[in-house]
Amino acid sequence: MDFVIVTGMSGAGKTQVINALEDVGFYCVDNVPPRLLGKFADLPAQSDGKIAKIALVVDVRSRDMFAEYIACLSELADSKYQFKTLFMDCDDKTLRIRYKETRRRHPLLSDKVTSVDKAITLEREMLESAKARADYVIDTTLSSPTQIKNRIRDMFSANADDSMMVICTSFGFKYGLPGDADLVFDVRCLPNPYYVPELKEKTGLDEPVREYVLSFPQATGLIPKLLDLIDYLLPLYRQEGKSQLVVAIGCTGGKHRSVVFTRILVAHLVQRGAVVSTNHRDIGVVTTK
Repeated sequence: MDFVIVTGMSGAGKTQVINALEDVGFYCVDNVPPRLLGKFADLPAQSDGKIAKIALVVDVRSRDMFAEYIACLSELADSKYQFKTLFMDCDDKTLRIRYKETRRRHPLLSDKVTSVDKAITLEREMLESAKARADYVIDTTLSSPTQIKNRIRDMFSANADDSMMVICTSFGFKYGLPGDADLVFDVRCLPNPYYVPELKEKTGLDEPVREYVLSFPQATGLIPKLLDLIDYLLPLYRQEGKSQLVVAIGCTGGKHRSVVFTRILVAHLVQRGAVVSTNHRDIGVVTTK
């Protein structure tokens, strides 16, 4: 059975998560009180095989009942249920913008909590231990709804076994760091194709850009050092029981050098049998192998 418990900040993308999980065959239930987690965990055994994959959203909409969340997770683990927890996060500024754009009411607004800013601060305090307990943390600050859904589909359709998924992300420093990155590599030290007129509008997915980047000894010398470091680190992360590792490679705009090096890293990891998801964040391309 695949059993996923989704929590996180209101406005961080839990709706996109549920939609994506339904697309890959999960039976999804939103706004579940923590005390009912065990009841849903028993559902597959009671459904004659009709339900095998379950995803539940548990968050602060359950108000005071959410205080039981960590204790209920511990009870599930003690009862030998196999499950994963996914925490959706986003920076406060982006959450405020999303609430303003959608005009939705934050679930913690009340007579005492009278502003969205105060509600977000309170929610983050309430969720601190849930984030620390999570198997997966995804920061959606700079992600579109489509990118969120694609990433979730990749993670949970390719994650049938218990392998650690490696998520390789190219990005542009000018747009901000990926908030969920575990390892960040900066390739802005390499010659920039942006200043070559015939390459400016292309990306690292185009062969002329790749050829240009790899024509310099600085780039070809960096490749074995980067791959050797990743090869050394991956087994250590696996030994620690990490479910996902996010490796981010950045250049200035996230369209040329970072894309070339992310593709090189992905090809190397796939050759070694890793489960890999690729997200070229700032050109909007997501694939899984």
